[in-house]
Amino acid sequence: MMTEADRQMLTIAYEEAKKGFDEGGCPIGSVLARGGMEVSRGHNQRVQQGDPIAHGEMDALRKAGRQRTYRDTVLYTTLSPCMMCSGTIVQFGIPRVVVGENTTFGGNEDFLRAQGVEVVIADDPDCIALMERFIREKPELWAEDIAED
Repeated sequence: MMTEADRQMLTIAYEEAKKGFDEGGCPIGSVLARGGMEVSRGHNQRVQQGDPIAHGEMDALRKAGRQRTYRDTVLYTTLSPCMMCSGTIVQFGIPRVVVGENTTFGGNEDFLRAQGVEVVIADDPDCIALMERFIREKPELWAEDIAED
């Protein structure tokens, strides 16, 4: 179930994804929130920083800095998280993840749920449209991002 706070945070994540796209990178954005308030935001910067693990979720978590706990947070991401990001979600004990879309990339929802993480799929049309545009316009970059030849 999506709340109004979820919609607001997902909108911020989408803005981050759009920023990444406009910078020539992969359009995946993320927000870490606590109590409906933003803690940090980030976007995929693999291209911009030349860093293969600078995914949107990782960028948002890095920008959050050290936290006493993550067990009271929600992670918002415009695209279903990869295994690296899913492992980090589990490692940090983030209890809830709101995913903008999983039609262009089916991530690890089942893995997260098996670890007790609540996963909400928003099926957001803006997130879907941006990823579809990116995949269409930059298929080689998309293949690199998901580690396909």
